[in-house]
Amino acid sequence: MGFDDLVAEFRGHKRAFHLEVRDDYTGVPGEADALERFAAGRPLEPAFTAQWYTLVREVTASGTSVQRVRVVTEPHTDYVRFAVATTPGNLDAGEDIRWLPREVAPEELPDDDWWLLDEDLVAWTVFEQDGTALPGWVATTDSALTAHYAAVRDRLWDKAIRHHDYIK
Repeated sequence: MGFDDLVAEFRGHKRAFHLEVRDDYTGVPGEADALERFAAGRPLEPAFTAQWYTLVREVTASGTSVQRVRVVTEPHTDYVRFAVATTPGNLDAGEDIRWLPREVAPEELPDDDWWLLDEDLVAWTVFEQDGTALPGWVATTDSALTAHYAAVRDRLWDKAIRHHDYIK
C-alpha cells in the first residue's frame, strides 16, 4: 500500500488515527532535510507539508476526524522539538494531535507506527533497525487485528495530552 492508496482510504472513513512511537524520523524521506532546515532557523519547504495539509483539510471538511498520538521520550530529542514546533500547522489543517510521554505509556506499545481507519483497516509503517522507513505500508482488514488496535487507540487517546496543554 502506497501513500496514494492510504489517501484513498482516508476519503472513505470517518476516523483516521495515527500512532507515532519513535523519537526520530530522519530515516523517513524528507524528514532529515526538514529537521536540518528547522535547526538552521530556515523555514520548511512548502512542498514538505502542502500535500498532507491539503488532504487533512479535505477530509476534515467532509467530516473525517484525523487524530495522532505521538509517544515521546522526555527530555525531547532534536526531532521531537522540531515536531512540537511544527505541530501548529497540522492543527490549523484540522488534525488533532496529542502527546504521550513514554514514561506513562502502556508497556504494550508496538515498535512500528500505524494508522487505524475507523475500525476497518490497520496500516503499519515498517522501519529497518537503523530507522529507515520501508516504502509504503503493510495493511490488513482482519477484524481481530483491527479490534485489537481500536482498543489500543482508545487507551492511548484517553491517556494522551492535548497539544496546547502539553506545550505549556
